[in-house]
Amino acid sequence: MKNTPQPPAWADRLLKALCPPYLLEELLGDLHEQFAEQVAEVGAPEARRFYVLEVIRFCRPYFLKRRAAYLAKPVSKAGIPNYSSAYPQPHSLHPDMLRNYLKIAFRNLWKSKGYAAINVVGLSVAFCICVFLFLTAYLQLTYDSFHKDGNRIFQTYFFANDPEKATRSGTMPLPLAPALKADYPELEAVTRVVAGRKSLVEVNGKYFDKMVLQTDQDFLKIFSFPLIKGSRETALRDLSSIVLSENMAAVLFGSQNPIGKTVQIGSDANKRQYVVTGIAGDAPNNSTIQYDALIRVESSPGYQAGKDNWSSNSHTVYVKLPARIGKAAFEDRLKSFVQKYLQNSLDGLKKKGAKPDQRGDLFALRLQNLSDVHFDREIAGGRGTPIALVYTILAIAFFILLIASINFINLSIARSFSRAREVGVRKSLGALKTQLFVQIWGESTVLCLAGFLVGLLLAYFLLPQFNAAFDARLTFDHLLQPGFIGLILGVFALVTLVAGGYPAWQMARFNAVEVLKGKLSLKRPGVLRNSLIVTQFALSCLLACCTIIAAQQVDYLRTRPLGFQKEQVISIPVGNQVNGRQVLGRLRNKLATDPSVVAITGTNVNIGRGMDRVSSRSTSGYTYKGKDVSSDWLLVDYDYLKTLHIKPLQGRDFDRAYSTDSTKSVVITESMAKMIGEKNPVGMLLGDDADSTDAKSRIIGVIPDFHLYSLADENRPITLHISNSETIHYIFIRVTPQSLAGSMEKLKKVWQEVAPQSEFIGTFMDENVNAWYQNEERMAQICSLASGIAILLSCLGLFAIAMMVIEQRTKEIGIRKVMGASIPNIIVVLSRDFVKLVLIALLIAIPIAWFLMNTWLDNYLERIHISFWVFAGVGLSAILIALATVSFQTVKAALVNPVKSLRSE
Repeated sequence: MKNTPQPPAWADRLLKALCPPYLLEELLGDLHEQFAEQVAEVGAPEARRFYVLEVIRFCRPYFLKRRAAYLAKPVSKAGIPNYSSAYPQPHSLHPDMLRNYLKIAFRNLWKSKGYAAINVVGLSVAFCICVFLFLTAYLQLTYDSFHKDGNRIFQTYFFANDPEKATRSGTMPLPLAPALKADYPELEAVTRVVAGRKSLVEVNGKYFDKMVLQTDQDFLKIFSFPLIKGSRETALRDLSSIVLSENMAAVLFGSQNPIGKTVQIGSDANKRQYVVTGIAGDAPNNSTIQYDALIRVESSPGYQAGKDNWSSNSHTVYVKLPARIGKAAFEDRLKSFVQKYLQNSLDGLKKKGAKPDQRGDLFALRLQNLSDVHFDREIAGGRGTPIALVYTILAIAFFILLIASINFINLSIARSFSRAREVGVRKSLGALKTQLFVQIWGESTVLCLAGFLVGLLLAYFLLPQFNAAFDARLTFDHLLQPGFIGLILGVFALVTLVAGGYPAWQMARFNAVEVLKGKLSLKRPGVLRNSLIVTQFALSCLLACCTIIAAQQVDYLRTRPLGFQKEQVISIPVGNQVNGRQVLGRLRNKLATDPSVVAITGTNVNIGRGMDRVSSRSTSGYTYKGKDVSSDWLLVDYDYLKTLHIKPLQGRDFDRAYSTDSTKSVVITESMAKMIGEKNPVGMLLGDDADSTDAKSRIIGVIPDFHLYSLADENRPITLHISNSETIHYIFIRVTPQSLAGSMEKLKKVWQEVAPQSEFIGTFMDENVNAWYQNEERMAQICSLASGIAILLSCLGLFAIAMMVIEQRTKEIGIRKVMGASIPNIIVVLSRDFVKLVLIALLIAIPIAWFLMNTWLDNYLERIHISFWVFAGVGLSAILIALATVSFQTVKAALVNPVKSLRSE
């Protein structure tokens, strides 16, 4: 194989000696291209002779003068001298040049208003959606990040390596925190946090339902909630002390100074008086711990009875480690603590045949970083936000940005063909690559900036609608946080750099000679354009598949049988300002003759999530005939099973005719009967083996299993009991289907008669059950919004690309029509390339969607199986949408008279 002929090396050296360095690259490139063409035309010897002659022509005084000026003047970073002579050459970023770039940019954009409008609309919509999604994710990812020394604050949790399934629980027994302080005095602080339903607060004869947290003195030492008034050391020192939130202090005392004033907490015999000793700042939205007031846990009515009970778990515990002690090292030291205080739990697991895990633990007390508490649904009792959901929101935001950027790149590259001669002329007149790059990139920056500003305005005006649609609590105050400002500016810079910089770089590299000869060609431009279109539609189809599957899972959870009939049942939170049992009795008397009321009952646990947003769970554990038994412990009243339409499998329901039913009788679920190992447990005594016969409860009935909590949570066996001393917090009323429409208004009027001091916030139970799946529904809604926006942006870009591609193929279409091609044939020819790209996108998107959604569905005990028809439907829809998008341009091109398109040939 012969070597490619090269021009004389000495001629190149001569040119380097004569030519200013900043012009050398352009001249050498042009001369070498010309030499290659002359080799093909007249041969290498003749081409070399012409090359030498061309170099000698540069020995003119013009170039020698510019060379001398270059050597005499200071040189900029770009290698260009700062001339003050007759041949000035300003820097590419000189203010005058920048002003010129902007002027040219606005002129070019005004000439191509359609191109500019498509880009601004696409970018503004993408930026608007991304602001919402980034703001949502930012709020979640910054949960509890405001606490000082947050890396040394941990929540304790129990780990049990049960043979059936390893479990973790964040609820602790009351004596655990004092024992930790006593056994490990090196701990900086330990505190308990007892949260649940709201408490009744009384001031000067006025009553309020407020979230009063029961905690310890160390609470203010661990957490960095600002203390506006009072001392962190003494605010919770006394059992009669109370710290109010800033908002609660304003509600209770207005503009008065609340320090030293008294507040009463509780009702009836449990009422207690507290003295205000501090005012704390309100807990921010991104705080796991929310409160209206803080009191000492030792002041609660049942504290003395449970302070030494290690088998009842009711609250969370937080510890603050010294800087010198690491998490892993302290967890190892806690093994002896477990053996000392929780030996019964270890023995129970050994009886089950449990084996130690990889860390050698059967049962262990471990620590969870404060920054991870919000995302751990198992430890948080199902109330946390899955971190996977946050990452999904971030991924969707970047997908939308990527699709909008791809539109920008595709349109810019397609438009570069129409601007090629402009670039060629400017280069022939002496414009440098850097100058062209800055000018073209400046146009892209103007478009990106316009899209960014319009997107921010859209986000500002649409924020209330977004909050209402997704039950979000976003405010534009979060936009002013340094971290979020950095994130948004970084995203804007990235989009401008990638989406605007790449096309500008490509256009600045155009060869002036080729362009002016009409021989412009990018290196395989169709490959880049098609790859970007495939990426767009792959992301759009991926989001569409995920949206449909998520919606199917939410619908499945909603319609899955729960073991009871939730329809036609109204749930009413009683509140703290009235006695639940008294109100229940009054309602029964008031509605006894109402034919629209089927049954009324009471309980301490709501089914679903009502307007009070309170969710509680009480468990009971003991040893039954040598077996460890644990179940949900549910307080009910008479007619509970009748109200929910649950029929006993064995035995009977609670009956007023039996006096012991309200004291020593229980009804258990079918899984509870299996747990205790009894096929017919009716009549047997249930309780701990160590208890006396009088302390045990007799089983009077067995009912089918039903879901007291969400299908996403663990479904445990349930033990139902009646107690005249425990508080009724919720009243359930079943009404007839015929009276459903007006039942809520009727009950509201009756409620004002039987409980005038308590607000009526009743809701239908089926609505409450649907609220269980708020996170899943939110994910489905976000995916639905994102997939709609992604498809819209993809179609917008595809429409513009089709318009420009068809414009470039106008003469080809004319020739085809002259050669006898019919309009349908031309439409097929023009459309099939786009359909091929969509099919490739589907082949990429479908396997990824199947894998991701299967992984997501594995988090649910009750889940759907993904159907093939989901992917088939998305694929068919994508093809039809693509065809509809390009059909307008293809039909228009096919109908054009070929004489018009070929008249210049």
